[in-house]
Order: sequence, then C-alpha cells, then structure tokens
Amino acid sequence: MGLRDFTIYDVILRNQRHASGQLAFVSGQERITHAEFATRVDRLASGLGQAGVLPGDRIAVLADNCLEYVCLYGAVARIGAVLVPINSRAIGDEIHHVLSDTEPRLVVAGDSYQDAIVALRGGLTFVEHFFSLGNGPIALEPFSLLMQGQTLGPPADVSDTSPYVILYTAAVDGRPRGAVLTHRSLIAGSMQLTHYWRMGANDVNLCALPLFHLAGLTLLLATLQAGGMSVVVPRFEAQAAAHTIRRERVTTMGVFPPMLGRVLDCAANSPADLSSLRTLTGLDTPETIARLEKVCPDARFWSGYGQSEVSGYVSLGKFRERPGSAGRAALHSNVAIVDEFDNPVPPGQTGEIVVRGPGVFQGYWNRPTETAETLRGNWHHSGDLGRLDDDGYLWFEGRSPAKELIKPGGENVYPAEVERVIVQHPAIAQAVVIGVPDAEWGEAIKAVCMIRAGHQISEQAVIEFVAARIARHKKPRFVVFVDALPVTSAGIMDRTKVKTDYGTQQ
Repeated sequence: MGLRDFTIYDVILRNQRHASGQLAFVSGQERITHAEFATRVDRLASGLGQAGVLPGDRIAVLADNCLEYVCLYGAVARIGAVLVPINSRAIGDEIHHVLSDTEPRLVVAGDSYQDAIVALRGGLTFVEHFFSLGNGPIALEPFSLLMQGQTLGPPADVSDTSPYVILYTAAVDGRPRGAVLTHRSLIAGSMQLTHYWRMGANDVNLCALPLFHLAGLTLLLATLQAGGMSVVVPRFEAQAAAHTIRRERVTTMGVFPPMLGRVLDCAANSPADLSSLRTLTGLDTPETIARLEKVCPDARFWSGYGQSEVSGYVSLGKFRERPGSAGRAALHSNVAIVDEFDNPVPPGQTGEIVVRGPGVFQGYWNRPTETAETLRGNWHHSGDLGRLDDDGYLWFEGRSPAKELIKPGGENVYPAEVERVIVQHPAIAQAVVIGVPDAEWGEAIKAVCMIRAGHQISEQAVIEFVAARIARHKKPRFVVFVDALPVTSAGIMDRTKVKTDYGTQQ
C-alpha cells in the first residue's frame, strides 16, 4: 500500500476507530456496529486466505442482498481480491459466460441460486471452492467455514488503483462485458453522494437495490463513508419497505420504476410512515415525484446521469432545479459533449456524452480493443447522446445508434442480446428489438419479427422462447410480426424506421 493510497478497507478501519459503537448494518434480526463489521470482515478475509485466495484472484457471488454479501465487499478489499457480483436474474448461459470470462477461484451461491451453480459446476474446472449461503438443499461447502478464519497477518499491499469489482454491463454485441472498477473509482463515485446529500452518521440507507447493481453498491459505500447505517433487505418488497422506512427512520434510498410509486401506495393511509425520508435518487416520473413531495415535504428527489463504467453518477441535481435534466457535472466529474469526430460542440447542440475523472473505470475485462476504443483521447465515450445548456445542465437525448439501450425498470438491456436469442428460433428469419414507453416500468421491450416462409409462431411462444434462454427481465413484453423489415439504401437494417413505425405498445 503506497503513501497516497486509500482503499475501501481503509474506510472500514476508519469507522472502526471513530464510530466503533454506532450501528453499521441491520439485516433481519441482526444489528451490528462498525467495530463488529470490521471484525467480521477480518475473519472472512482470513478464511478466504486459508481457502487459497490471493491478491488479484476473482471471487464470484450469486445471491440476494445479505450481510455475508456486504462482508465479501469488505474482505476482498482487505486481501486485494476482486469481487464479481452476478445479476441474480441471470440464468444458465449468462451465468456461465461471467464465470468462464473471469475464472474465479471461489464461487459463493445464495440459497435460491445453488441449483444453477451446481448445474454448471462440471464445466468450471478453474473454480477451487463452491460455498453456499444459508441452509440450502445442495451440499456445497458452508459459507460459515470462511467466517471462522483466525490467522490474521497485515492487510495485503493493495493500491487504490487495484481492481476491486467487475460489474457485467448489458451486452452491446450479444455478450455482457465486465467493467473493472477500482477502489479509487468507487470511493470517488460514492463520495460525491456524501457531499451533495450532506450525509453523516445519522443517515440510514435502505439497501433494497441489489448489490450486484452499481446503484445499490454506491449507496452502500456512500453510507459507509459517512459512518451511517444501511438496512440490508434481500430484495425490494413495497409493503416491507414502507414498514422498514418507518421502523428504522430511513433517510436515503435509491429507486427505479415502479418502486417509489408502490411504496407511496402502501403508505397512502399513513403518510407519516415515510416522514424520515430526506434524499431519494434514481429514475421516476414527474407525477410520482410530485406525490413524494406532497407526502414528504422535506424529501428531495435527485436526478443524475451515470453508468457502471463511471462508478456512479457524473452529473447530479435536485429534480426541481431543472426538471427533465440530469443535473450538472458532479464533484469529481468532467462532462463534455462531442461530435462524431470527438470535437467539442457548443451548448445546446446534441452529441456524445464523454466523461473524465477518477470515477472512470479501468477498462473492460479481457477486452483491450474495446477498452481502447471506449477510452480514446483520454475520455470515456459513453455511447449516449446529450446536450449541455448554457447553465451547464445535462440533458439526456437518447442512445447513439452504436449503443441502443432499453431500460425496463432501471435494468440495462441491449437489443442485440435479445435479437441474438430470438433469431435462434427456427421460425424467425429476422428480428429488431426496440424500447417502447411504459407507464409502470419506464420502458418495455418490443420485438418486431419476420417469420420464415412456411412457419408459424405465436407472440407468446416468442416471449417464452427468450425467457427460457436469458434473464426474464430481458424477454419481450410485446411482439409483432411483419412481412418485411425496412432497410436503408445501403442495405442495412433501418432501426430508426422500425422505431418510427412500431415504437408504441400496439
């Protein structure tokens, strides 16, 4: 560890020294202080070391939110390993891709996901240990063995530029890519939240967003940096969330449609249950945000723009400052707009959003060519379109043709990945997948398909075919069949025309 290094484990040690008796995490019936959390992290780090994990080794985890998951984030920071959180909605081939790409030395599976891991186990010869959380039906090694580590040497020599987490982003070319985030990038990304929201030891974060998702991770780390407390719940359930907000006096939470609306519905008869809320962030409609403001006059909804590749938000602002915008460049973020030749464009003109700053990721795991292209010119090229107004507010203008993206309920889905699956069906000749507006989820997935001559297939059959092969949140909600798909004069699929002709739910 160098003179100027500061890692996630340093955050944990600082809290152990200065906030030892204050609560750090609540999960079910467990309530642990910052000092107790540091002790658990050390024990787990020792157990991982005894299992053969070395600096730079990957540890994959497929589980719902739990204290063990949080401890893994702390333990890998101590020993210099790299955590690979797997989307809990992933299935078979998707899980196998992440594991074969990162070749973890150790895999941890939650109760609900052990069958999936066991089914893949025979082909994962590089994995030395498989551990199970809880008391699942499958005879994997119990995770509790790792928590019995006792032999503690000094922390590993970990730089804050060392890889810390590999988050798999949506697949542009049909396969997800692993974004490598460092200690420095995640500390910078989460520190921006502590600054803007003036977070402190009295803040309570409802950790309902999944810990495989950057939004859930950055909120957890921001609260940890502030010396506050996170209430860790396995997954979001509206009624339980409303009760937890009241019981634990939650001040901060992240939301994606339709989470906030459902919590407000649950608290409709007792709005005082939500009175502790102070800061919310994520995505939602102006109507739902207005409901929040009516029920919780002291709460503020923050809008922003970010990606996994930039460790969180790079622009932030209170929703009411400039409704519809994504706020202004955040504390540690340089945001610019460039044309197709990477030249800056004047305010008001649309171009690609590019980012520079300590939050920018290290690169895509095992993809040097794509990394070089994305980080060319010492800017991260987001692939998203936007414009800056005269006051510096960022306005998101959609995705570039090279990075068409659909966000149902805040999840990233690239059309190419869904299209790749659809055309595997023998009845489908071609398919174009687009996003269409959806009142509840923000966007929904729609597939426009051309059937092969002599074949027949129903809309539901297409939906079920996709759902059986990739995560269910990527399956189309709407399917239409056409005789032909439009092409440009160059003979390329005209996706713009498809969106124009079929960009509604009907």
